[in-house]
Amino acid sequence: MIRPMKNAIHAALAAALLAAGPARAGELQDDLAARRARLAQKLGPDTMLVVQSSPARVYSNDVDYDYRQDSNLYYLTGIDQEDTALVMLPGFEALFTLPRDAAREHREGRRLSRDEAKARSGVANVLDAAGLEGFLTSVLERRAYPPRPYGAPASEAYARALAEGRARVAFAMEPAGLSDPLPPPQALAVRLRDRYPQLQVIDARAALAGLRQVKTPLERALLVKSVDISARAMREAMKAARPGAFEYSVRAVLEHEWSTAGALGWGYPPIVASGPNATILHYPRYERQLQAGDLLLIDAAASYEYLTGDITRTFPVSGRFTPEQRTIYELVFAAQEAGIATAKAGVRARDIHEATVRVVKDGLLKLGLITDAAGDQYRTWYTHGSVHYIGMDVHDVGDYERVMEPGSAFVIEPGIYIREEALDALPPTAENKAFAEKVRGAVRKFKDVGVRIEDSFLLGDGGLQNLSAGAPRGVAEVEALLAR
Repeated sequence: MIRPMKNAIHAALAAALLAAGPARAGELQDDLAARRARLAQKLGPDTMLVVQSSPARVYSNDVDYDYRQDSNLYYLTGIDQEDTALVMLPGFEALFTLPRDAAREHREGRRLSRDEAKARSGVANVLDAAGLEGFLTSVLERRAYPPRPYGAPASEAYARALAEGRARVAFAMEPAGLSDPLPPPQALAVRLRDRYPQLQVIDARAALAGLRQVKTPLERALLVKSVDISARAMREAMKAARPGAFEYSVRAVLEHEWSTAGALGWGYPPIVASGPNATILHYPRYERQLQAGDLLLIDAAASYEYLTGDITRTFPVSGRFTPEQRTIYELVFAAQEAGIATAKAGVRARDIHEATVRVVKDGLLKLGLITDAAGDQYRTWYTHGSVHYIGMDVHDVGDYERVMEPGSAFVIEPGIYIREEALDALPPTAENKAFAEKVRGAVRKFKDVGVRIEDSFLLGDGGLQNLSAGAPRGVAEVEALLAR
């Protein structure tokens, strides 16, 4: 059903990386340099870019969460450590990192040396992180700053923009609440704007999102590898799930398979939801014991080299679907198939989603779960969109009005969740009361059946590729895998 990627160059690169593991140094540096060059062109010669690392975040007391780099900084530098910043001027780049510190490294682990940071990122100038604001000040005041005098030819374009009042500074700024302390990028932007009132401060996130939305050949190959790891782990978790097991033990299988394959963590907190928990979109716990007759919904994927897909499988822990479970499952499957058939270059995410909605509406009407396919009754049971981008973040950045093109990576994930509480939560209008009365019998027949099927797709030059096809999806495939 899924058309394979036909572009020979991309296929060869994917095959080479799958055999070799993580990206080889030269490939990564070339790709990072090309990303920075495209961003510089997008921002133009009047703009200086500043991108800062994510801070370490406290888990509890004096214990931190595992560190996760800011996606935009990693996209541009490949550097995975805190207290790091990238500054890009027309023709000049500088990376700011903390110097090596033996005492700190004894407590927290080894940091990259300047030479290692240069080799990893391909950024020629690596400076002390403590000097970031001083460097920016020297640029904005057109003063010399090591390792290169500001007046060098590489910076003349920005100097002219400053002199003529056209200069801009771009930050990758995350949203902040009105009462929250400002994140470091906003705080630095405010200080510079207050100090230099003529300076235009802009947000670079839209420009970065536009680039990240279309994956480079290297990103495509790494995403193929990442989702392949996740699909193989999903198969093992499906085989391990059986009556008497606990949700947490199934999660443990996933994590074991990811780490064994070289993925050092999840791309998002896994969802392992059994029985009625499968009707909770982001079920957060792992404590229920699986019962005979349950469906188990697993929504989980690994992060490999900062690329993550997104896979969901729903299956019967006893090995075979009940008639009611199968009916809902086949409806969701048909909706996903409609979305897959629609996904091609030139369509938008909403076109794919609307294809799934048409199938769901028709199916729910036939099952007596809605009384009118023309309106929004279907939203009682189909409660989310079915398409989002994937990449460095599981809900990756991008413009949902932009048409799909080669390099687009996204999921198709229809789902139906039959919760009787959904009827009770409807606004108490006469129309809703009549609707609830008519469908309640069907709702009780399918009560607590929650089904989502989700796959990760990459649009290549030759068509659509289902990256997660290694995890069984059709009823016969699923039941064959679970046969014991």
